[in-house]
Amino acid sequence: MTTPPAQPAALTVEELRPRLGHADVIDVRTPAEYGSGHIPGALNVPLDRLDEALPALRTASSRALLVAVCASGGRSGAACARLAAAGVPAVSLDGGTDAWASGGHRLDRPSDGSRAVWPMERQVRLTAGSLVVLGVLLDLAIPGARVLSLLIGAGLVFSALSNTCGMAVLLSKLPHNRRAGGGTGWDATLRILTDGRTGGAAGA
Repeated sequence: MTTPPAQPAALTVEELRPRLGHADVIDVRTPAEYGSGHIPGALNVPLDRLDEALPALRTASSRALLVAVCASGGRSGAACARLAAAGVPAVSLDGGTDAWASGGHRLDRPSDGSRAVWPMERQVRLTAGSLVVLGVLLDLAIPGARVLSLLIGAGLVFSALSNTCGMAVLLSKLPHNRRAGGGTGWDATLRILTDGRTGGAAGA
């Protein structure tokens, strides 16, 4: 009995391009990040709603290759690990939408002039850096306040070692990250994942 080839853990941009019309691409960033520019045909399934979408994602993965995408590959890798634990096979796009855009391929954006938000990784860097500076400055007036900087530093180390980011989870719930990104509505997204769609994704 021949063993089928193992599914790759990740695809490169050039490996994904010819599969776009035959794969279900899910963008696991926040709705606002998704609206700032996403791979043509990608559906927005935010990381914090992954469990809610599991039945639809399981059905989609039985029909076609399921590809998770984020800004640079970190969150999509985490999404694939969570999906694998639930018995749903999926692959991550290596380098995410950053690599896609860097390769000269277009991103879909809303036509309503919505202002783009920063990628989550950049928001985390700004927030963490600001808290570290705040801890140092507060220590000048309140001795011991620099422990805030120590805690933020320890949190960043833990984040790197565990490949998780609690700060990103918290930031994703802020209003500017939750606003609609100009894509398909949530119910319609689940229907598409469950029932499929004709015509495939747009080209690159």
